[in-house]
Amino acid sequence: MGGKAKVVLTDYVWESLDVERKILDGLAELVPLQTKKPDEFLAQAQDCDALLNTYAGPITAEVMARMPKCRIIARYGIGVDTIDLDAATQAGIIVTNNPTYCIEEVAEHTMALLLACARKIAVYDRLVRGGRWELPPGKPMFRLSGRTLGLVGFGNIARQVAVRAAAFGMRILFADPFVQEGPDIPGKKMEFHELLQESDFVSLHPPLTGETRKMINDDALSHMKPSAFLINCSRGPIVDTDALRRALDAKKIAGCALDTTDSEPLPDPHPLRGRENVIITPHVAWYSEQALVGLQAGAPSEVRRVLSGEWPVNVVNRAVKGKTRAGL
Repeated sequence: MGGKAKVVLTDYVWESLDVERKILDGLAELVPLQTKKPDEFLAQAQDCDALLNTYAGPITAEVMARMPKCRIIARYGIGVDTIDLDAATQAGIIVTNNPTYCIEEVAEHTMALLLACARKIAVYDRLVRGGRWELPPGKPMFRLSGRTLGLVGFGNIARQVAVRAAAFGMRILFADPFVQEGPDIPGKKMEFHELLQESDFVSLHPPLTGETRKMINDDALSHMKPSAFLINCSRGPIVDTDALRRALDAKKIAGCALDTTDSEPLPDPHPLRGRENVIITPHVAWYSEQALVGLQAGAPSEVRRVLSGEWPVNVVNRAVKGKTRAGL
C-alpha cells in the first residue's frame, strides 16, 4: 500500500490526541472529528482505511457501504450496540471493542450508587446544603448486611460488583441466560422475575441488544419490592424511562440511581430530574485517570494491528475472520 492510511476519529471526550498520534505514527494520518451522526462524519470517512468510534452512530449497513475502503471499526468502549455487527461481517469489516479498561471503575460506581441509595447520601447532602440538620427525612434506612443484591447480566463488571457487595455482607443473586452456577461463581442463579421479587437492590449489567432493550418495563418493575432500588450503570435503553417514571409515581419501587439514561444527556426539564429518590450521574461510571489511559490506547492499537496486517485482540464479530477487506 502506497502512502499513509487514513484513520478517521468520529468523536472523543478527552483533551488530547497525543496517545492516538503516537500509536499511529508513521503508519496513518489521523483525522479527528467531533460528530454525533454518520452524515456528519461520512464526508471525511468515505475514503478512510479505519474508523475510530466513541459515541457517534448508528453505524449501519448503509453507512458501511459508503466507506468502501474501511477495514476496521474500533470502538473505544465496551458496548457495540451502535454498530450493525452482521452488516460489518457481510462487508468484511472487523469490529473491535475495549472490554477491560473500566471494569473496576464501573463496579466501584455501581457500589457508590448502591451505598448512596441505602444511606440516602444525596438526600442528606441536599438537606444540609439547604440549612437543615435532621434525621427523619431519610427514614426508613436499613443496614446492608443481610440484604439482597440482584444482578441482571453476570459478565466481568457484575462479578466485580458481586465481590464488593459480598464484602458488605450482602446476599448475591444473578440472572443471566449465558452463565451457569458454579464453585467459582460468586452468586446464586435465578430466573429474571424471581430475582426481581427477592432483591432489595437490582443492578443492571447486560449488553444492549434487541432482547434487553426496555427489559425493565412496567411488568418487570411490578415484580420489584416497594422498598427496592434500581441501579443502572450499563445502557440507558435497557430501562423503559416512561415505565420507570410510572413506577416511581406509584411508589412501586423506593427509588433509583442511574449513570446511563435514555436519552443522553437527559433533557432538562425531565420527569426523572429533581426527585428526592432519584440519583443521576452523567455517564461517568467508566472514568478514572487510569481507565482513561486504557480507553485511549485500546482502539488505536487495534487499528494499528489491522493496518500492519495483524489480527486484532478484541474482535467482536469473529465470523469475519478469513473474509475481511484487510485480507486477514
